[in-house]
Amino acid sequence: MILPTLTAEAFSHLRVDADRLKSDFDELAQIGATPEGGVTRLALSPEDLRARAWYAERIEAAGLLVKDDDAGNLSAVLPSADLNAQTLLIGSHLDSVPNGGRFDGSVGVLSALECLRLLRERDVRLPVTLEAISFTDDEGCWRSLFGSRALAGMLSEDDIFDLQGDNAPFRAALSRAGIDPRAVYRAERAHNRLAGYVELHIEQGERLERTGVNIGVVTDIVGRTTYEIVFFGQAGHSGTTDMYHRRDALRGAAQFIVRAHEQVRARYGDGVFNCGDIEVKPGKFNVIPSEARLIVECRHAREKLMAEMEMLIVQIARESAASNGLTVESKPVAHMPVAPMSSQVIRAVEQACSLLGLSTMPLISYSGHDAQIISRIAPSAMIFIPSVRGISHRPEEYTHWSDVVNGANVLLQTVLKLALSDRID
Repeated sequence: MILPTLTAEAFSHLRVDADRLKSDFDELAQIGATPEGGVTRLALSPEDLRARAWYAERIEAAGLLVKDDDAGNLSAVLPSADLNAQTLLIGSHLDSVPNGGRFDGSVGVLSALECLRLLRERDVRLPVTLEAISFTDDEGCWRSLFGSRALAGMLSEDDIFDLQGDNAPFRAALSRAGIDPRAVYRAERAHNRLAGYVELHIEQGERLERTGVNIGVVTDIVGRTTYEIVFFGQAGHSGTTDMYHRRDALRGAAQFIVRAHEQVRARYGDGVFNCGDIEVKPGKFNVIPSEARLIVECRHAREKLMAEMEMLIVQIARESAASNGLTVESKPVAHMPVAPMSSQVIRAVEQACSLLGLSTMPLISYSGHDAQIISRIAPSAMIFIPSVRGISHRPEEYTHWSDVVNGANVLLQTVLKLALSDRID
């Protein structure tokens, strides 16, 4: 089918309906609302399923097509008149962390829906199909970035079946949501059918607010590696064992944590180290710890430097064990590579901001997003809007509504520029 020649400039006057978007936002925020002012919509929970049903109703009310796949990803679709057209994905996620914020994920999904709704109302016919998608379990209640990994064909049997651990509760949750655990692999999309992916999200940091810049244009999403590190010592009576001859596993772990923080800051200014999970055995206040098991992670936007950080962390663990008469074991348990964003999609975001008179700055995302997964199979980019005081994953999370509207309009104009370009690389 031959479509009339269109240019993005012909639609440069289009803007989202800010009031309608706000109405959607306020309605969604009531689903799973908490007394503290946040939301709890854990993936596949009753609240999450209510949010999905609400989203499907909004899609139908807008005259758009409702689509869900075998991994539970839920989308609004605005088809192209060209039956052979590729699909340009836009969206984020509707699930949340426990007692999280109202803006995280929701802003991206609702802005994507508003873009499709507006274009349908204005009878804008594009040479690509547009799809406003909400990915399943972005936050990792069960499996981090599960829906986007399913779409990208990156799920393994470990994610579903009991190869390394007991996944029965996850399979049960999928089944309760009407998702067949054996069929989730069928959610994979043919890579050549995807034109690209754009995700609007709150920054979850304070760089934009601190500098007074309107829009962050994400250039890279950091890589992450998670390690399990276990220190082994010897238990003993806490009162009668000589302080100078103890093999205290927790003391070695504590020394390791402090040294790792100090040396990562000193050597890798852009790197991140964190330890947020410690299990001590035997776990009695009056017994010297014989074992301390840590889960730590490191993050960096450069793969080579992240590998160096990993080596450094393992070396510090060995040194901390030796200086306390302990033994130590360390093993990587998860790795997410650095995800560079597409230069062409970045350019489209920057051009949209210029058209709208909004200031921009390049940013590295230190948090994980569905875009880092989809970027492996399609050109992708992210649009960040300011977060007040950088607060996120808490009820106090807040973004000024004018910034949400700015982000939604940048998304709209970015979509038009990409949809009407010759090719997205």
